[in-house]
Amino acid sequence: MKDAETFAGLTAGRTLDHVLDLHLRLAQSATQRRFSEIFSDLGITQTQLTAMLLIAENPGTSQADIGRTLQMDRATVMGIINRLEGRGLIVRGQSSEDRRRQTLDITEQGVAMLSAAHERSGELGQWLRERFSDAEFHMLAALLKRIHEVDIGGV
Repeated sequence: MKDAETFAGLTAGRTLDHVLDLHLRLAQSATQRRFSEIFSDLGITQTQLTAMLLIAENPGTSQADIGRTLQMDRATVMGIINRLEGRGLIVRGQSSEDRRRQTLDITEQGVAMLSAAHERSGELGQWLRERFSDAEFHMLAALLKRIHEVDIGGV
């Protein structure tokens, strides 16, 4: 009985409306579901697509660069890169400056995939934007960036 009273005291006046991490997770799940609906026939995940965009925007980038930017461990990034390479969307190469460093580049097939994805990304963006005014949308983006503190453009 005492445990129940202690718990009730800890949760008094609190509701799930104010549990921010819950709402972040639910928002991510909703966005992931919508992404899957829009992109399902391309057979690509959000993370794979983001990795491809980073590679396309930064030719010759490395797996380590992708991992740092996406804040992912080496094993996870290796799995993503292996899957993209296996589908012929990217290619690994050897750095001319450092023989120990592998480079990553987008292939013609990868460019075609990015083109197809680009056509659909507007639909996902519209789905997100219609929930907010322009000011709210930009504020939300700034607030979320403050949480994860990463400059996506800075591979």
